[in-house]
Amino acid sequence: MKLRCLAAAAATVVAVPASAQDLYKGGNWTAMAADRRASAIGDTLTVIVQQAAEASNTTQNATRKSTDLAASGRAGSVNEAGQASFGGGYSGRGEARRSERLVAQLSVTITDVLPNGDYRIVGEQQLHVNGEKSLIAVRGRIRREDIRSDNSVLSGRIADAEINYDGKGFVSRSAKPGLLNRLFSILGLG
Repeated sequence: MKLRCLAAAAATVVAVPASAQDLYKGGNWTAMAADRRASAIGDTLTVIVQQAAEASNTTQNATRKSTDLAASGRAGSVNEAGQASFGGGYSGRGEARRSERLVAQLSVTITDVLPNGDYRIVGEQQLHVNGEKSLIAVRGRIRREDIRSDNSVLSGRIADAEINYDGKGFVSRSAKPGLLNRLFSILGLG
C-alpha cells in the first residue's frame, strides 16, 4: 500500500526548468574587486575636515593740526603786535590677528542626487568629553569624482560648504570675556 502512494505522489511531481533570472539578481551581488563608493540617497561617506584660516588687520592713523594767528595794530606812536599759536596732534595704531585650525573626520549621508549627478550631503557629530560638548556639522554638495577610493572626501572639495563647529562647557566659558569687559566693549571703552 505504501508503495502505491509513493508511486502516485512521484507521478504528480512535474519538473520545471529554472531560468537564468531566477538564479542571478544583479543588484544584490558586487564584484570582488569593485569599489563600494557612496552613490545613492542614504549612503554614507566620510568627510575629512581640514580647514585653516588666518587673518590680520592693521590700522594706523596720524593727524597733526597747527593754527597760527597774528595781529598787529598801530595808533600814532604806539605800535603793538601779538601772536598766538594753537596746535594738536593724534597718533594711533590698532592691530588684530586671528588664526584658526580645525581637523576632524565625520560621517555624512547623501540626502539628494541632483540632476547633474552631484550629491547633497549632511552630517553632524557630537562629542561629550569631560563636561565639554562639541558639535561639528557639515552640509554641502560634492561630485562623484571627488569621492576617493576609501569612500572619503576632503572638505576642500565640498561646494556650497557649511562647516559649523561649536562647543559648550568649562573651557568655552573661560575663553569668553567677562561681564565688565563686554559692557566696556558695548560702550566703546574697551
